[in-house]
Amino acid sequence: MSELFDRIDALVASRSVLPPSAERKRLRQAHGLTLDEVAAALDVRRATVSGWEAGKTEPRPPERDAYARMLKQLAELYPAPTNPAAPEQDTAVPETFTGEPAPAPQVRTLAAAPVSEAAAMTATENTQTSAPVAPAPAAASRPARTARPSSTSRRPGARKAPPAGTPAGGTDPRFVNGPLAVVDVEDGQVLAYCVGGLVLEVPAKSIPALVEWTLKEARLGQPKLSGPGKDADPLLVLTESALERYGLPVALTEEERLAGRIPEGHKVIKQLARADWKLTKRGFGPWARIYRPATGSERACVQLCIPSWHALDTRHWGEAGKLAPAELARVLGVYASRVMTPRGSTAVTGLELMTALHPPTRASEPDADGKRHSEHNPGSLGKDPVDCAPCEAPDGHPLLADLPRFHVRGPAEKLFEEAYDWARPMTDAECTLRHLVGIDVNMAFAAGANGLVVGLGAPTHVKAPVFDAKLPGSWLVDLSHVDLSRVRVAKNKWADLDASLLPSPFTPKGERPEGPAWYATPTVAYAVELGYDVAPIEAYVRYESGRYLDGWYNRLRDAYLTTMADLGVHADLSPEDFLAAMDGYKERDPELAIVVSAVKATVKGGLGKLRERPRGERWRPGEPWRALSRPTWRPDIRAAVISRTRINLHRKIVKHAAFTGQYPVAVLSDCVVYAVDGTSPLDFLPYRDGKPLPGGFKLGINPGLVKHEGTQSVLWGEEVRERFNAPELNLARYIKDGTVTDVDNGE
Repeated sequence: MSELFDRIDALVASRSVLPPSAERKRLRQAHGLTLDEVAAALDVRRATVSGWEAGKTEPRPPERDAYARMLKQLAELYPAPTNPAAPEQDTAVPETFTGEPAPAPQVRTLAAAPVSEAAAMTATENTQTSAPVAPAPAAASRPARTARPSSTSRRPGARKAPPAGTPAGGTDPRFVNGPLAVVDVEDGQVLAYCVGGLVLEVPAKSIPALVEWTLKEARLGQPKLSGPGKDADPLLVLTESALERYGLPVALTEEERLAGRIPEGHKVIKQLARADWKLTKRGFGPWARIYRPATGSERACVQLCIPSWHALDTRHWGEAGKLAPAELARVLGVYASRVMTPRGSTAVTGLELMTALHPPTRASEPDADGKRHSEHNPGSLGKDPVDCAPCEAPDGHPLLADLPRFHVRGPAEKLFEEAYDWARPMTDAECTLRHLVGIDVNMAFAAGANGLVVGLGAPTHVKAPVFDAKLPGSWLVDLSHVDLSRVRVAKNKWADLDASLLPSPFTPKGERPEGPAWYATPTVAYAVELGYDVAPIEAYVRYESGRYLDGWYNRLRDAYLTTMADLGVHADLSPEDFLAAMDGYKERDPELAIVVSAVKATVKGGLGKLRERPRGERWRPGEPWRALSRPTWRPDIRAAVISRTRINLHRKIVKHAAFTGQYPVAVLSDCVVYAVDGTSPLDFLPYRDGKPLPGGFKLGINPGLVKHEGTQSVLWGEEVRERFNAPELNLARYIKDGTVTDVDNGE
């Protein structure tokens, strides 16, 4: 009889009622339990518990009864929140669907019916259009599997809605499933995890078939960001299991990694060739592009991202490549909705964003026959590259081929606008203080690009020009007479400063210039602002100009601010609340913290690409390299942004010194370190009645405002400099956590 009772108990336990999968995860997290702790208690693997919470699998006896018991106890401790104004409706899909299956969604090819480029243009084609910014995402959970054998799409089954605010597909019917999908293999089934919790079943058995399916059925992609632009191609992210399924290596060999691609003779590349698919010149690498030549306005192109081949650089994407498919889809989906669908590294995407917002061509007005033609799009860089000025050319450029082989160009021959790397020994008075406090400018280079007028065309050489602060270009001028001991800090207000404690605004190392040198327009304009006359010797100016980077800045700014707001850091916080909100913000949602890092890397990387150097290519000095063929290879624009960023920082330093008598002990790029008695920026930033010094440093999350970078003791700083025998070691490099590595004392 006891055996009979045991069998009855086991039968009842096998049907123990479990809450929806999203509720399981909520209850565990509410009690502060980790997946490992639950797995250890139930004597199962961590992945098993994760699958239960995702709704991917269901627990079986004897674990099911114990798991249900735990969840029931947690539910009593942490009841589910309810909305009294709107009674909760159970929209969960049952495990067994007994009704008529939903019809498969209507799909269409990624490219619409062929139309001429002219017909696609509208009267507003010259106006930038920004994709809507996705609302605040909640942490994503893996969608549940449902029983819909006749459908190619599956919605979360044990959840009433996708995670709140998770970016979903746009309103464009061609791209209802979002910009991208993470392709994974589970239980022998190929699944595509899209944004918003959608999971698509993938019938493709090969890479060529996967590309065909993506273009004809998946409805992935992103609408263009500007009227004359092009829609973004769909992006597929292949996990390790997907690579194995489709015959690709899980990891590249050392030789393949250095080459950036798999060999041309690989079987998958042969499959693509037989199906008439082509690869771009960079081949089948971490960011492969598979396409067929466009016919008219119809495009057929799919991009692959392969994290295990190091497509997602850990310096910018953190541990994104190790996330589960649903979580990775969320991270990349948020980035795509707020910036753009990734086109490669964050640097490549930053550059592509500039072009997407300012396409080089547009459709003309109808001619006499009613036809439209492609013409230059005003405000863009055009479709053809332009030569830089000789002073703007980096070493090895073809313009410098006639220089002696080992010639080193000085300031009078080369434009050298770079970010600050300056430090000085501390004074006796500063050594008596207790702490070194670092502040960092948010999105400093993005702020430097905001409103900046840059050249759009080729340079014009001018002898003995009259300086014009509104004219972008490079100027050969002697600024050695600018004396920082007396500068103009307002229209009719001068200040006396200790110039020995300040970096020069004209050189990255903070040294006072000794004679004529090449400078970008913002640097020369600052000398005039400080109250000194300038007399340029010659210049390369660009008469065709515009605020080319404004749209780029606005989109990246909005992406940054929206994501930081999702992490609890808002633009309207008081200084005290801002510092508190910034403390540990990354731990609130590590996935969104990855997006913040990627957005910031997109800014710096995109600007760096404007002066991309040779990357292998068997290049020799004096020969052209690939990047020179791009219209977006513009070292003058990069120099102008860096110049303005450095000048913006120096202006704040001067205002702060004139008002408080405090001088920085180190400056590195966008970080400034001061010696103070307290440990917080509020201990030395001059706030009065909650208002900061006009034109000085201000705490806040907006680009151009500052945050707390780190605090160390003065004794730490002196000990580090003494240990490495480097009295001018740049402490700003190590102020964040105090860890000192890669010290270069100039020897």
